[in-house]
Amino acid sequence: MLDRIAGFFRLIGQTIGRWARLFSAWAFWPFLAAHGWYQRRSWMIRLPVIALVALFVVLYGYFFWQTQVWSNFNTAFVDQYRLSERKVAAGQDVPVAEGSNSSAAKTCQRSAIVDVTADLTDFNVNQNAWISSMLLYKMGFFGIDWDHTPFLDNKASFQRGINQAVRRTSAELVDTLGRVRGTSGINNDLQSARGNLQFDEYSWYFGLNPFGPKTPTPSYYRSAIGSLRKFNTDLSACSVIFDGRADNLMQFIDRIANDLGGTSDMLAERSENHNRGWFDTRADDRFWFAYGQLYAYYAILAAAQADFSQVVQERNLGAVWGSTMRQFQAALRIQPAIISNGREDGWIMPSHLATMGFYILRVRSNLVEIRSVLDR
Repeated sequence: MLDRIAGFFRLIGQTIGRWARLFSAWAFWPFLAAHGWYQRRSWMIRLPVIALVALFVVLYGYFFWQTQVWSNFNTAFVDQYRLSERKVAAGQDVPVAEGSNSSAAKTCQRSAIVDVTADLTDFNVNQNAWISSMLLYKMGFFGIDWDHTPFLDNKASFQRGINQAVRRTSAELVDTLGRVRGTSGINNDLQSARGNLQFDEYSWYFGLNPFGPKTPTPSYYRSAIGSLRKFNTDLSACSVIFDGRADNLMQFIDRIANDLGGTSDMLAERSENHNRGWFDTRADDRFWFAYGQLYAYYAILAAAQADFSQVVQERNLGAVWGSTMRQFQAALRIQPAIISNGREDGWIMPSHLATMGFYILRVRSNLVEIRSVLDR
């Protein structure tokens, strides 16, 4: 009996070893063939080959560094804005301090939402490299899309999650917050920012469809940063409008809740239909996309509380808003090293997607409650 068991395990070991040798031969054969070809060439051919290999080593080194190092990543970065110290809502006259020159030019409160939106985009394309449009990211892993692999795609998904929230916010700034609906035109700076932020996330300096040179994605997003900052400069000079009405806040909250609802549905579909634990190669990009979205909306909603401080105070929304912020903070504390998409009733492999989906639904539930209070 023991001989049969030992023979079974030997057979398993031999099978694994045979497949490992076949895989190694398949993986290393191109390099061995290239080495043989290289040895038979003259130095006139070897030198360009060496230069090309060195270039790829540098490019891949830079690519690996950019995908693994998240510069200035900080889930508590909202604290730097000191929003609780703001005395008036966005667009309202800033009180003149006692003893100051009464003839000084009138100033208005900047929009924290606009500042945060610009800073999140700056975080994506200036403080970090925009991964999704990098040449080596577009080339993939031996022709396989990086999003279909378990590595080097987490930061790209996180950035796209932030960008999703920024795009939604820029649209609301143009349509409702940056104008008085029905009585004023669209602000040109906000319109320009929205158009640039909607640009394709994957464009490099050259493309095939259409064929020819292109302006890369980060250039458009950097232009959007300038437009957003220009709007806030004009707002502080009281020359543009920020319409902080309760119905505008209600619509803004409604749009964010719908956006998070779509992300929750995406996580649920992946969790229910592809729960292969650590072997689901798409679980990580789903998780980090949702994480990036929460990272951005946490800051944007904290800014909205300051921009609509008068509405929040009049409708007694402080308690439920604070609860919403705590739900965001709890979700952002989930930072697993390896994302697992296991069964929800499993006991070996955790279900990080289900956990993230749970927190998103809690946040969305609070947002729906805020909306219902504003709608009364």
